[in-house]
Amino acid sequence: MEMKWWQTAVVYQVYPRSFQDSDGDGIGDLKGIIRRLDYLEKLGITAIWLSPVYQSPNDDNGYDISDYQNIMTEFGTMDDMDELIKQADQRNIKIIMDLVVNHTSDEHKWFIESRKSKDNPYRDYYIWRDPVNGDVPNSLRSTFSGSAWEYDEESGQYYLHLFSKKQPDLNWENEKVRQEVWDMMNFWLEKGVGGFRMDVIDLIGKIPDEEVTGNGPKLHDYLQEMNRETFGRYDVLTVGETWGATPEIAKLYSDPKRNELSMVFQFEHVCLDQQQGKEKWDLKPLDVNELKQVLSKWQTALGDEGWNSLFWNNHDLPRIVSRWGNDTTYRTESAKMFAILLHMMKGTPYIYQGEEIGMINCPINDISEVEDIESVNMYHERLANGYKKEEIIASINAKGRDNARTPMQWDDTENAGFTTGTPWLHVNPNYHELNVKASLEDPNSIFFCYQTLIQLRKENPIIVWGDFELVTDGPEQVFMYLRHYEGQTWAVVANFGAERASLQLPSLGQSDDVIISNYERLSADFHHLDLKPYEAFAVKL
Repeated sequence: MEMKWWQTAVVYQVYPRSFQDSDGDGIGDLKGIIRRLDYLEKLGITAIWLSPVYQSPNDDNGYDISDYQNIMTEFGTMDDMDELIKQADQRNIKIIMDLVVNHTSDEHKWFIESRKSKDNPYRDYYIWRDPVNGDVPNSLRSTFSGSAWEYDEESGQYYLHLFSKKQPDLNWENEKVRQEVWDMMNFWLEKGVGGFRMDVIDLIGKIPDEEVTGNGPKLHDYLQEMNRETFGRYDVLTVGETWGATPEIAKLYSDPKRNELSMVFQFEHVCLDQQQGKEKWDLKPLDVNELKQVLSKWQTALGDEGWNSLFWNNHDLPRIVSRWGNDTTYRTESAKMFAILLHMMKGTPYIYQGEEIGMINCPINDISEVEDIESVNMYHERLANGYKKEEIIASINAKGRDNARTPMQWDDTENAGFTTGTPWLHVNPNYHELNVKASLEDPNSIFFCYQTLIQLRKENPIIVWGDFELVTDGPEQVFMYLRHYEGQTWAVVANFGAERASLQLPSLGQSDDVIISNYERLSADFHHLDLKPYEAFAVKL
């Protein structure tokens, strides 16, 4: 496998709305991101995945795009965007654009035209169907609650939207649609972006009439055509968001011989705290053994035919420290435990803004405090179905997307240094203690743990290329694995709980070579190893 820059990279996701406001309107912007590039350079990251900054009416916070080749006014101008690419480049940081091409906004010029009449040249850019027996064409549902079909009075037909009704799905079977997408991607590639993160890309091959949404039969043909017509000519990172991927499917996307994508995001591990066959809101406690099995499977199953992305958090997921860690007594320890456990694995790690300082969920008491369309729609749907308000709010506090979207906590001044105005979404009140400024002043902070992990990956091929072996002996709450490379072996140990734990693995002997740890640890004797709550470390054997 020919080595690519993205195999040694660490990516940092910026959610622009919540990162840094430069003009006091309460909304983060491109100039704000530019202002914070030195901070990201200090952290050591290689690339920024930028959540969408294109022109958008913001029904779904920028994932509803009305013009792919313009910048959302609130975020700035195309000049600001060019400046961001240039300034990042000077710090050896690449900008990865968020590519949202399963759907557009209903305010995109293509859809405005498409809606005008059945014989409009743009009609076939979207998916229109006649009513069936005076009702929706079939039982496809939207991810954001309700039917995926919206009736259009003017033309007497329904259009498909797998997300909000303001996000009509593009018709990928239409060659003109694909050509428009290739032209747009090439526009950005020529600007010098470092690649694309592809929003719900596994849905573009849908066959709505057969109710097939993910992994449709032409999906990989489209991706190979995309590669050929656009980024295949550039040295860039491409990562697909694929909720339904198995390791076998992931190989189809990311086997270098197939000329599709660099890697995919798979979400099997982040679905482990939802009840089988239910929605993400139907909670169950995490089973650590299941987590070990899933992460281990993805570490080993791809072999050399694919590449892994590694992540705990993103803009759609609750904060990992609150979700599976301990955001009170052991916040620092558990945040570092998650960092060490993940960053010592094979694949490209993604850090979500604020993760590197241990930001946590921000619970709410009432639906009026919620911005996220998915949570709001679910609330009203469940209320109508007889759920108690308290139950629904508990689900939103556990899994709602606003948890990840509260503004970045820079310092202890008003609004955490995010804005001089009124923030678009509430700031977590814990910012007085938990912020970047305090983190940078404390040599034992979570930030410096992340900085060390990033540096270790740059300096040690074993982290990038080594084989992975799960250690199955020991208590359930201890997640332990070995990495092997060119005669070297490293052991990574993580106590996944607030209880102490102990291990006896005499065959591993003793090591005085501690690479990183979240407690003061000078050696590890595997004849009898005592672990503190949430303790994690890596040693050379």
